[in-house]
Amino acid sequence: MAKIEILGVPHAYELTVPTSHPSTLVFIHGWLNSRSYWQPLISRLSVDFQCLSYDLRGFGESQCQSSDQPHNSHEHSPYSTGAYSQDLIALLELLSISRVWLIGHSWGGTIALRTALQWPNVVQGVICINAGGGIYLKEAFERFRATGQKFLQIRPRWLYQLPLIDLFFTRTDVARPLDRHWARQRIMDFIIADPQSAIGTLMSYTTEEEVNSLPQLVSQIKQPVYFLTGADDKVIEPKYVRHLASFHWLFQYVGDNVIEIPNCGHLAMLEQPDVVSKHIISIITG
Repeated sequence: MAKIEILGVPHAYELTVPTSHPSTLVFIHGWLNSRSYWQPLISRLSVDFQCLSYDLRGFGESQCQSSDQPHNSHEHSPYSTGAYSQDLIALLELLSISRVWLIGHSWGGTIALRTALQWPNVVQGVICINAGGGIYLKEAFERFRATGQKFLQIRPRWLYQLPLIDLFFTRTDVARPLDRHWARQRIMDFIIADPQSAIGTLMSYTTEEEVNSLPQLVSQIKQPVYFLTGADDKVIEPKYVRHLASFHWLFQYVGDNVIEIPNCGHLAMLEQPDVVSKHIISIITG
């Protein structure tokens, strides 16, 4: 793990060695997660591709003080997907990476899409994993925001030591139980996330304006965009993934850019790493 400063905030990242393939795969994690969840995929893909994973500002090991104001230059909220897209562009420029495929999970998928639109000469394509939407359901989103805020207010450090708490996290949001190692990682990422970043991003990416802007965003992207969805994903159901994917030119009326993975929930990269890695290779080399 290395660290690099982006707009005043130290960011943790990992970069594998270059390969003969011209594009670097850049992995963007979801809300309250970290770069750790990409390791099963990177271990399978790094033989053929250079891989970059990093902790988004305020999450994982990219911690910032809530009192910091690192993003005065941002046109909008420092916790918007646009602001995090700017962070990613700055990271790639600092690392002199000029040709990429972006792979984003859930909220990270939205960041990938916005970056692809802003930086078409660098971003060759996007693969969204467990990411979709574009339909604002007022009551559902208000309930999600309220629940999220309550959970974020109750995050004692001793939660990690609570007996058997990891068993709960082995089954939450997944179709098949995770190894307890990943459950403990989920607990740790939940506990250490910067409070202001966690709440700020939650409130930013679930607004009516943000959600309703996604279809137009996808329709404007000229590069290839593919969506991998878990057949049993209850967080972002396949029907919402297909809805968003349908606005991209690759959809072709029948969903040519959507791949549904059986026996898979909201953490496809952990639940089905072999299947996901094979699809990534097929998409990028095909």
